[in-house]
Amino acid sequence: MKKLVSLLFVFLLIFETVMWAGLGSSKAMYVGGTTKGIAERTEGTSSLTDEGFVFAHKAGKLTIPYTQVNALEYGQKAGRRVGMAIAISPLLLFSKKRKHYLTISYLDEQKQQQAAVFELGKDAIKPTLAGLEGKTGKKVEYQDDEARKSATGK
Repeated sequence: MKKLVSLLFVFLLIFETVMWAGLGSSKAMYVGGTTKGIAERTEGTSSLTDEGFVFAHKAGKLTIPYTQVNALEYGQKAGRRVGMAIAISPLLLFSKKRKHYLTISYLDEQKQQQAAVFELGKDAIKPTLAGLEGKTGKKVEYQDDEARKSATGK
């Protein structure tokens, strides 16, 4: 029994990073907004293509043409890792989990104003923001200095 408990403990220590990672670095989630046809908290992937910003999910895809984008905003939310942190590793209580949010304001096919909020994986933030600024000609608005520093390194 001691071996089993020891083995389980080692397993949890090795894989605790994966268990608490949240969205994968290449994943995206539609958090909400006014876009029709996508349920809140829908997971998928985001990419920048020739057509525009594309959010692909199980039920289809949302393409936002670069020419229709009229505002970009980036922000983040930092929170403590709680949950089972005490049971797995009390050190998790001292680490922060950051969620990265991109809001795209755009005109749909009927020229109606829409907004879509996406949570992006941490490795997708810098290339996505830089690509959107370059392809849309719009500057990203940062919610605060910490978001600006995280996204640009400045």
